[in-house]
Amino acid sequence: MEKEDVKIVNKGLEDEMELRGYRLCRWKLALVGFCGICTGGFLFLLLYWMPEWCVKATCTRTSVREADVALLRSTDEFKRWFRAKVRIMMAPGKNPYDSLPSQTPQANDHAHNHSDSASQKIPIAENQHVQMRYFTLHSTKYFWNDGIQNFEVLKGLEDLAMTCSSVHSKHSNGLSKDQQEYRRFFFGLNEIDVKVPSLFKLLVKEVLNPFYIFQLFSVILWCTDEYYYYAMAIILMSVISIATSLYTIKKQYVMLHDMVATHSTVRVTIYRGDNETEEALSTDLVPGDVIVIPSNGIIMPCDAVLICGTCIVNESMLTGESVPVTKTDIPNPQLDKRGGEDDAIYSTEEHKRHTLFCGTNVIQTRYYTGEMVKAVVVRTGFSTAKGQLIRSILYPKPTDFKLYRDAYLFLLCLVGVASLVFIYSLIMKIINQESVKEIIVKSLDIITITVPPALPAAMTAGIVYAQRRLKKVGIFSISPQRINVCGQLNLVCFDKTGTLTEDGLDMWGIQRSEDGRFHHSEEKADEKSLVKTKFVSCMATCHSLTKIEGQLSGDPLDLKMFEATGWILVEATEEETAQHDRIELTYVKPPSQLLPPPVISPEQDMELSDLYELSASYMIGIVRQFSFSSALQRMSVVVRQIGERRMDAYLKGAPEVVASLCKKETVPEDFAEVLEDYTKQGFRVIALAHRRLESKLTFHKVQNINRDQIEKNMDFLGLIIMQNKLKTETPGVLEDLRHANIRTVMVTGDNMLTAISVARDCGMIQPQDLVIIADALPPKDGHAAKITWHYADKPSKHNNKPTKLEEMEIIMEDGNCVDEPRPQEYYHFAMSGKSFAVITEHFQDLMQKLVLHGTVFARMAPDQKTQLVETLESVDYFVGMCGDGANDCGALKRAHAGISLSELEASVASPFTSTTPSISCVPNLIREGRAALVTSFCVFKFMALYSIIQCLSVALLYSIRSNLGDFQFLFIDIAIILLIVFTMSLNSAWKELVARRPPSGLVSGPLLCSVMTQIIICLGFQVVAFNLVKNLNWYLKSDIYNCTAPSETGIITNSTVREKIIKSDVNTTLFFVSSFQYLIVAMVFSKGKPFREPSYKNWPFVLSCIILIIFLFFIMFFPVSGIYTFLELVCIPLSWRVAMLLIILSNAAVSFFIETVVLDVILWKHVFSRDKQGSYDVSPAAPTPQEGIDVYGRSCFSLLCCRRKKLPKARYMHLAQELSVDPDWPPKPKSTTEAKAAAHSDNCSYHIEAVS
Repeated sequence: MEKEDVKIVNKGLEDEMELRGYRLCRWKLALVGFCGICTGGFLFLLLYWMPEWCVKATCTRTSVREADVALLRSTDEFKRWFRAKVRIMMAPGKNPYDSLPSQTPQANDHAHNHSDSASQKIPIAENQHVQMRYFTLHSTKYFWNDGIQNFEVLKGLEDLAMTCSSVHSKHSNGLSKDQQEYRRFFFGLNEIDVKVPSLFKLLVKEVLNPFYIFQLFSVILWCTDEYYYYAMAIILMSVISIATSLYTIKKQYVMLHDMVATHSTVRVTIYRGDNETEEALSTDLVPGDVIVIPSNGIIMPCDAVLICGTCIVNESMLTGESVPVTKTDIPNPQLDKRGGEDDAIYSTEEHKRHTLFCGTNVIQTRYYTGEMVKAVVVRTGFSTAKGQLIRSILYPKPTDFKLYRDAYLFLLCLVGVASLVFIYSLIMKIINQESVKEIIVKSLDIITITVPPALPAAMTAGIVYAQRRLKKVGIFSISPQRINVCGQLNLVCFDKTGTLTEDGLDMWGIQRSEDGRFHHSEEKADEKSLVKTKFVSCMATCHSLTKIEGQLSGDPLDLKMFEATGWILVEATEEETAQHDRIELTYVKPPSQLLPPPVISPEQDMELSDLYELSASYMIGIVRQFSFSSALQRMSVVVRQIGERRMDAYLKGAPEVVASLCKKETVPEDFAEVLEDYTKQGFRVIALAHRRLESKLTFHKVQNINRDQIEKNMDFLGLIIMQNKLKTETPGVLEDLRHANIRTVMVTGDNMLTAISVARDCGMIQPQDLVIIADALPPKDGHAAKITWHYADKPSKHNNKPTKLEEMEIIMEDGNCVDEPRPQEYYHFAMSGKSFAVITEHFQDLMQKLVLHGTVFARMAPDQKTQLVETLESVDYFVGMCGDGANDCGALKRAHAGISLSELEASVASPFTSTTPSISCVPNLIREGRAALVTSFCVFKFMALYSIIQCLSVALLYSIRSNLGDFQFLFIDIAIILLIVFTMSLNSAWKELVARRPPSGLVSGPLLCSVMTQIIICLGFQVVAFNLVKNLNWYLKSDIYNCTAPSETGIITNSTVREKIIKSDVNTTLFFVSSFQYLIVAMVFSKGKPFREPSYKNWPFVLSCIILIIFLFFIMFFPVSGIYTFLELVCIPLSWRVAMLLIILSNAAVSFFIETVVLDVILWKHVFSRDKQGSYDVSPAAPTPQEGIDVYGRSCFSLLCCRRKKLPKARYMHLAQELSVDPDWPPKPKSTTEAKAAAHSDNCSYHIEAVS
């Protein structure tokens, strides 16, 4: 075995993992068992929490091939460990795609082993069975493959890397029963099985949480020390917490199970070849089966590719798009000799327009009358699109946020403090010669005091309250932990259509073209004079509309375009289609009022039949439809007019794309100028084209032809101009974000100039700002890739004077001394999806610089939107994404905070969903995120101070062989701490977004200074009170204490001794001082503006503090016998009570002064002014209020503090600093950047040269 036998599974995928093999070792198992028993089971718990340690402690390393146990580690930033048992299965063969088990030796490379004899039977004999090694992780089976010497996942037919033609030629006949059973050995049942764990299993898993184990340890320790009441209170709290948690988890499992179980098992018709069919349950399906899609529709139980017919599908469950889409059968390039070279490898992503996904609803089908609509099963079970979605819910990635990482670090610090106090108390107890039991119990008790058991519950309180407030404004979250992350967002990407602008488009007009020249623009398309034009025929036919229950349904743009023609869509009956090669066509025809009047003599009457014939002569049948593709940015149809022998092709799409597919002589010379004029005004422009097809093309040939053979040599018809109005809320929301120094970026599939125009209209780009378009071209004819830089337009204010582009808008607030503020120019980069792809591939370093100022990204494909989000995150931006369509799903999932404006089930892909379809939800979410984040900091700081203050009190009392009483602990922890924690979290968010963000982690200058100063203050005043009371002349005089109860006489019991140890003037003094300290730090830390409402508006918190303060002052100055007996306090002289009051007031004054004046005013604004968008940030907006914060005063303070200039932590700040001193940045207009391969490097360098 190789020493480092490490394999990579799921290479290049999101769940990529390293795999190591181990074999169970008996002597290690025995040793671990013995040590586990000796440690009282603690070792077993530790190994349960740490899978890596468990495997290494019980197994020895071996090759992956021979492993009994697989140890896996994710390769992402979380580096999580997983353990899986390798099992052995007896199967008839090694490869599910083999036709016969005897073929297994050559079957390891799936890419070269196509199943080409689907009708052969497989004799399953017992002596032919072979061993298959596999393990299961996260509902996915990994099988050992001898060919690649690694474990791999069998996903389905895509493993075969089959071409589109082979789908028809080798998989269209389906599988025999024997082959189906054989494949089921590997793929299992076709079901997404969400098992609902029993309450007992959930209870065990919950109880074995480290937090509850620590609580159990604490309770046992307290019971040993006779702290029964407090122990019972903690047990009660834990039981309630566990019960609530179990109820929530069980409810989530049941809901998910019910969601998946609905329609998961249906009856399907399986095609066996030779027109033989068989009814079966959908759980029996395996990849390779051919199913018949019923005409009345079905909820798809698997992923399948259409090979015959057309389906209307509602994919809202997956994409969030409520509009039904049309799925067509996958093209067969082999039937078209000219299209053979385009025989692409089938992929569910690339060919999604031909793929029916699991969980989607097939509404209706369409094909030749009497023929079956068939689809080949591609993936089943958890490998399907729906299965992967469920897996992402069942096994989510942990939230990567600095707060949570710092929380563990902070807990370790508390444990470190506890260890020091533990050693101190141990030494003190030994010096005082106490019993061994007393030494152990009291020393361990310090640890339970320092690490507060209520910390996790306290930390989640703020998030729960924020989630409730978000629900009130119509924002729902499936990932509450991300609410805190929203408080750090400093950049938000917006989709355009339906997000920034209204969802629907309004027809503004049309501009037809004939003989290579544009006509004047026309307002309406439903004029009688236009009925017979190819332009209107294209508008009426080139769409994906269908009738569902008598209502037109389809893409909103198609709907508006079709309605503008005034034509009627007719779906033919079987009798009508019998005359046209039995194909079910959709017809369109103009209404009778648009038809030209018939030419008849005065003495003739117009019969009804004549009118029908006239109408029929204008009827057009849609023979074939090539659906709209985001990648191709176009769609086309093949049609035939009634009475015509030849067919026509119509094309619509992005103007640039359509023009490139047309004959040059038909495209007007001023095409670019006219298009630019419309797009600058913010119009959505669509181009139309037409082509007369050859007479030899028959109906059947058209059904199998490649779209590239149709979409060429077209005649340009003209432009449709659509108006996309801004939503009323958009400008105001973007203005709020701009003033809050939150960058806004537009990511759209629309035209570049249209996007820039909308960006200007909505305020994303200010009128005076410059826009530089990066137009990148890939390498061609031996020339390197290059970028040409030019302006989209020039703002009017710069027309009369030269522009200083080298002066950047990066706001530098790093404390540098500036003699005079220099004039600043604001600029933005804009680029198309094609340029984005070229720059990503050939200018990797340049891309990070471009995204600092990139504001408009147009013609972006769905995967490019995701790549953009990843690029922005790579330079340390906290990215939000707001979108509403199917194209945004990937980016919504990838962003730190994805906000979907769709209420459909697809919102499962997005952490947040807004029921209000406008971007007003974005500032609301950021405000609540900031409030929740600050609340988390407040609570964490308070809980840390609570544990430290209590630890200090106990440590001081240990020095005089005393301690806090049981009911004193109970009063502090229940009446003060829990009450304060759960009320101080109720502050709602501040009404405005300010131009700075809260810190991102606990380990930051302001927070550490705040905590450390308060610890020092509390320590100082406790030590002062402790030493003063010991030096008073009445210290330790027993008659002082008899003002509330007489001294005990007679038999002295253990409880009496314990009571005398606890009841002392020092104990009473420290109890009162520490109790007030808890309230002081709570009020000091409970800050309001600028992220939360002021604390005085949080009436539950204010009321709680007032009641507790009054109660404590009352019992301090007016001793009540019952209360003093219950809390084990003693009556002390009035003079000392007054002295304590002065100590408490002094403590409060110092704490408030240090926190609100020294830290908030001086240090926060001058020393701790971090990135906060105001430092180094790239804000393409106008100067913000943050820029004007006393630059001179801050500079002088920096000099006084001798503060060195420090490098920024965030990558985007570092880049901004570099670019601020780069004389060649930004690139000048009319300059070119060329990529040049660097020697001995995979990366590309580039240089910029001016072009005259």
